[in-house]
Amino acid sequence: MTLKVLAISGSPQKKWNTATLLENALDGAASAGAETELVHLYDLTYAGCTSCFACKLKGGKSYGKCAVQDGLTPVLEKIPDVDALILGSPIYFGTVTGEMRSVIG
Repeated sequence: MTLKVLAISGSPQKKWNTATLLENALDGAASAGAETELVHLYDLTYAGCTSCFACKLKGGKSYGKCAVQDGLTPVLEKIPDVDALILGSPIYFGTVTGEMRSVIG
């Protein structure tokens, strides 16, 4: 069975420190036989939570997952199927980037 590793970069820079660290981690996983993928959040179009509460409606078709279909949807759908998830972000003003907060918030 091939392991799947997904890395998500919350950096606006595709070739700086965060991207380098994520790429090195994925290279290590690939050298051990893992299937890897790197996603750059700044390449996607999404707005984060809109407080529609569809994810909280018990019995609703979106219960437990985001009902908004946008550029982040395919990434969120991959997460349950991976064996390892690596999140990377530069630290600006003492926290991760806004793009990353929209994903993990």
